[in-house]
Amino acid sequence: MDQYLQLNGITKKYGDFTALAKVKLDIRKGEFVTFLGPSGSGKTTTLMIIAGFEKATAGDVLVEGRSLSGLAPHERNIGIVFQNYALFPHKTAVENVYFPLQMRGIKRTEGLGKAAEMLELVGLRGLGQRYPKELSGGQQQRVALARALVFEPSLLLLDEPLGALDKNLREQMQIEIKRIQRTLGVTTIFVTHDQSEAMSMSDRIVVFEKGEIQQAATPLEIYHRPRTRFVAGFIGESNLIPARITDAAGKAENPALGTCDFTPVETLSQGQDVTLLIRPEHIRLSRKPVEGRKNAAMQVETIVNYGDNALVIGRVGDLPMRVRVLGADVVIIQEGEECCISWLPEAVFVISR
Repeated sequence: MDQYLQLNGITKKYGDFTALAKVKLDIRKGEFVTFLGPSGSGKTTTLMIIAGFEKATAGDVLVEGRSLSGLAPHERNIGIVFQNYALFPHKTAVENVYFPLQMRGIKRTEGLGKAAEMLELVGLRGLGQRYPKELSGGQQQRVALARALVFEPSLLLLDEPLGALDKNLREQMQIEIKRIQRTLGVTTIFVTHDQSEAMSMSDRIVVFEKGEIQQAATPLEIYHRPRTRFVAGFIGESNLIPARITDAAGKAENPALGTCDFTPVETLSQGQDVTLLIRPEHIRLSRKPVEGRKNAAMQVETIVNYGDNALVIGRVGDLPMRVRVLGADVVIIQEGEECCISWLPEAVFVISR
């Protein structure tokens, strides 16, 4: 891996409380990495240490092998966008974008020209003379993004910048931010607790929990091959089934489901307690058992219809199960009825921790 940004054993303590515990991560040049996790997991603290707003208790941050320790935030050549945008209300959009260039001694004529070019890149051509109060939330966010990028930073840090936007605008800005990032090739760290943002925007996702990195991998690997039970439960909808390995070559036992076949991807031991992950969309719902698949009878409790798809929630014995089906397919079953659910062995992923 081309190590551009390195986090070497970052630890952060507040008295007796450990917010981060020896966080280690390498990020490639030009990579878009998302820090994902629940509130208090350590993702924003890590971002603030990279930016220089927080000081690590131990460990170091390096960019291209150079330590950032001892450098003030403005000396780190890092662009930052916060959720509240922090625009100057008395400055126009182009003046807001010019400000970091002004602080770096760039002459006004040259700086305003660069600011106008950056506003055009983020889709705000012709709006440079408007004040923040005259811009929509999405437009203000673009101004903040342009301001963070205009001085050609070595890193771009985005701290939940889409949280204040409505759903449609948030989805639009996800696409725009990724387009701009690819155009400029700037190494980017994006902090969010929103799984869909992380899945749609990232080259890699880093999942935090209780001050530690649980897993750092591509979105598809995080989703289909989570390393821990926490990651499996935090990313997407999951059926997490306690089981015991009865044959390390591919069989596990659950009291409600009986024997479940799976395809091993790691070394397991007979008698080992594990968790089986089956994503709801990998389960088929039917009236009768389906040949060639693992079948189980499920009592349907709730059906949540989303139009194009539906979530069927029920139980196999005492085991809660969720099934995701196309909206048109849910007509075969009603709440309170019993149906058959089935899946293939390759739909079962074993989590050993």
